[in-house]
Amino acid sequence: MKKGALIGCGFFAQNHMHAWAGVEGAEITALCDRDEERLNATAERFGIERTYTDAAELLKAETLDFADIATTVQTHLPLVQLVAASGVNIICQKPFANTMHDAKTMTDLAATAGVTLMVHENFRWQSAIRKAKAEIESGAIGTAFWGRVSFRSAYDVYSGQPYLATDDRFIVQDLGIHILDIARFLFGDAKSISASTKRVNQAIRAEDVATMMLVHENDVTSIVDCSYATRLPHEHFPETLLEVDGSTGTLRLMSNYQLEIHNAQGTSRKDVSPPLLPWAERPWHNIQESVFNIQRHFIDCLNTGGTPETSGADNLKTLDLVEAAYLSAAEGNRTIDLRDPNR
Repeated sequence: MKKGALIGCGFFAQNHMHAWAGVEGAEITALCDRDEERLNATAERFGIERTYTDAAELLKAETLDFADIATTVQTHLPLVQLVAASGVNIICQKPFANTMHDAKTMTDLAATAGVTLMVHENFRWQSAIRKAKAEIESGAIGTAFWGRVSFRSAYDVYSGQPYLATDDRFIVQDLGIHILDIARFLFGDAKSISASTKRVNQAIRAEDVATMMLVHENDVTSIVDCSYATRLPHEHFPETLLEVDGSTGTLRLMSNYQLEIHNAQGTSRKDVSPPLLPWAERPWHNIQESVFNIQRHFIDCLNTGGTPETSGADNLKTLDLVEAAYLSAAEGNRTIDLRDPNR
């Protein structure tokens, strides 16, 4: 049994706790949060007896196999430094870091300490996304040459996470990072990106719409578009929709988790809806399922010595896309060559 501690008991961390309860071979034995009210509420909800308001005290007092850092991005560097120095494996919430320098520092710290570091980059772990990937890899549509990864909604994300309305960066850093990572997952690493951003909701501080074009190393072109200002007759939140064109067919992951494949054999459609876990609730259930999937993957890696799919080192490439997208948007949609160190 791998024993872990959750550091950070905020809004999304409740999903982490529910998911950990279902991951075979893992157990959360302690909690930490500077907010005692939030800490005590989470402890009572999940029956955790050992609680701390200081992460250093937690690490001194507990014998742990891993720590789940589910705090905001500003705290990740000092917490990763602290946990790695204690020889404890780490799963860290996204966005991993505010800067590439901090992200590289954290991956170096983990490597030097000899601990596993995985970023909780969970969107690619949604079962519908992974089923679409499996179809592409099976050759069902031939060789992919174009794709679109789209998340467009007017869902009120600010009520549950009010800091999203006041941060200097919003949709690319908070949501786009997931959608860009899906593009990497489906089509491979990118060699260039251009981006346009816009603030439609004047009550928030940063951008709530972003459109990005990537050219991947295998010459697939993809469009990644995100919006929290799109009012539709049918609210898709929190679904990610996919379009992939291949040399012998097309794939579409449409609303309500309908996966359509069209090729020479005809057109087929199947329902790839995620399971509704006992603790999950609609419409969040696809995100909640992906939390369970990624945490189970993390424990599998600890047990086998494998490298997590979304390791700290791998996540540097997704973070690089985020930084390059902001640079492109700030410079009038300039195409950024991701291979150019002097970009």
